[in-house]
Amino acid sequence: MTAPDGIWLARPERPAAGVPVAVKDLLDTAGLVTTYGSILFAEHVPERSAEAVLRLEQAGYAVAGKTNLHEFAYGISSQNPHFGTVPNPRAPGRLAGGSSGGSAAAIAAGEVELALGTDSGGSIRIPAAWCGIAGFKPTFDLVPADGCFPLAPSYDHVGPMASTVEGCAELMEALVPGFAPGALESLEEIEVGVAWLDGADPLVRARAEAAAALFPRRRNVDFPLAADDYRLFMREVADVHRGLFPENADAYGDNVRGKLERCLRVTDAEVEAARRAREEYRARCEEALDGLDLLVTPTVGMVAPPADVDELTIRERGIRFTYPFDSLGWPALALPCGAAEDGLPASIQLAGRAGDDARVLAAGRLLASLVRGTART
Repeated sequence: MTAPDGIWLARPERPAAGVPVAVKDLLDTAGLVTTYGSILFAEHVPERSAEAVLRLEQAGYAVAGKTNLHEFAYGISSQNPHFGTVPNPRAPGRLAGGSSGGSAAAIAAGEVELALGTDSGGSIRIPAAWCGIAGFKPTFDLVPADGCFPLAPSYDHVGPMASTVEGCAELMEALVPGFAPGALESLEEIEVGVAWLDGADPLVRARAEAAAALFPRRRNVDFPLAADDYRLFMREVADVHRGLFPENADAYGDNVRGKLERCLRVTDAEVEAARRAREEYRARCEEALDGLDLLVTPTVGMVAPPADVDELTIRERGIRFTYPFDSLGWPALALPCGAAEDGLPASIQLAGRAGDDARVLAAGRLLASLVRGTART
């Protein structure tokens, strides 16, 4: 399969030796154009690669190229006004998702099996869900974000995307020194809470319920959705762009420009209230997961929308089940769990407490094998 236009933004003239990995164009790559999804950086060539990229190269991986994304990573559609909308190879005419849309699409197109993405509100897991691949957002700061253009620094995560959960675990071993994926003989070894099914479309819900039912020790839990802390996120975005935006506003696309204008109007009082709400939310979530090992939810409540949809109309629903774990800083894995509305991929999400990355991946690997087995019978 030849990759459709809109996936790759830069490719090395001579591919380096090593296992190829697509890299979201938010992460610096020495000697290779890095745009951050913005026309302002169309000719930008970093001198040093991001720390995550360096770690992969030191482990024997090679940068296959830089993948397209939502401008400055601030959106879930990867409809980029400068470099084109990222296509969804699994669902032509539908969105690939964002902001790591190009990385997911490169995997779905069969160009690579492994990729790097970033996730601040769901930007690894949403495109993973809509493209029918696996995507893992690690515990906050487990994978360093040095050399990655920030979106909202206390929410930003760097993590792997892959054709399989095993691929995500493989990249985590290279990204985190000493990381050892956990091992489970059976899903009976863990107890999980199941939440948020009511917020999904009928077939997405049915596929997520069927996957959740593969956990013998499960119970429904009233797990709180994200706290009202988005004004803190917005202030962090504003601070990142405060020196760049005023003199270059016309070079930003309409979608991101409008968001930034709202971010710049957030008040100090709103930020402090959001900061308190975030801390209270973290305490409530710890209490809600008491006695359980993991939480199981749909990744996104809907399948990939049409490619011409207005991102602002789907944004709130798109991040509803993913943003909470960026706010918490907890690890969360998205993996496909069957076909849903219009025959498009549905995805289930496994999340654990901060530091529980190995268990999340171990459970995800076993769950994925059982989902595949169920689909064949």
